[in-house]
Amino acid sequence: MTALPVRDLIGTHDVVLVTLDSLRLDVARAALDAGDTPNLARLLPGGTWEARHTPGSFTYAAHHAFLSGFLPTPARPGRHPRLFAAAFEGSVSTGPHTFVFPEATLPAALAARGYHTVCVGGVGFFNGRTALGSVLPSLFHERHWSPALGVQHTDSAAAQTRVAARALQRLLGDRRAFLLLNFAATHAPTHPYLPGHHRDSARTQQAALASVDAALPTLLAALQARGDTLLVVCADHGTCFGDDGYWGHRVAHPCVWTVPYAETILPGAHHD
Repeated sequence: MTALPVRDLIGTHDVVLVTLDSLRLDVARAALDAGDTPNLARLLPGGTWEARHTPGSFTYAAHHAFLSGFLPTPARPGRHPRLFAAAFEGSVSTGPHTFVFPEATLPAALAARGYHTVCVGGVGFFNGRTALGSVLPSLFHERHWSPALGVQHTDSAAAQTRVAARALQRLLGDRRAFLLLNFAATHAPTHPYLPGHHRDSARTQQAALASVDAALPTLLAALQARGDTLLVVCADHGTCFGDDGYWGHRVAHPCVWTVPYAETILPGAHHD
């Protein structure tokens, strides 16, 4: 994959990080092959999901890493330059196209460069109801969470994209935005997305992913109306459905550590 010139895009492009919580790579690819995710398919360079290794096996750890520039690493040997990097001596993953910043986090770095930062949460680590659930949202100027955006509602993806679109539409002038959208639908429980199923599985997570895909046009239209966007879509980690006896995540299993990933430039409507 050709490295995107991220350093030169800051200030002219919105930056959007979409995390598909707990989504397994095999589920993402199966949904793609089945035609369940046509909107995501149009965002995938080369028409497929890239396999990457996440820096964290559960939401809190993974997002902390992401928001300091440690996005999932390509699942192949070699040194892979990062899109974003908090400056520190001796980094071997900072390349000529990397956006390097002195701040500790990407939201702080982009805010210092005039961006309005927005978090639309999904799972409990974004709910703002506890001290722990407030840590990640507190990194942003604007943060949104409600039960309707969470794991207990099968229409959460549509609700989340509406909230994100409204936040983007409220920005005045040409102020750029940094948006983190953590989709809750693909996190357990996913069995409500398939009637008659009472246990989470790869099939139920695939159905949940389809609901995310169906909600994406609202977000994409809002982004394209604003201009060009640097868009990263990935899972924060995967999950186990009985694989080798494991269930859930926060375990060192390939189904947890290997995640689907895509990065692309979404052109604004003025390019259409």
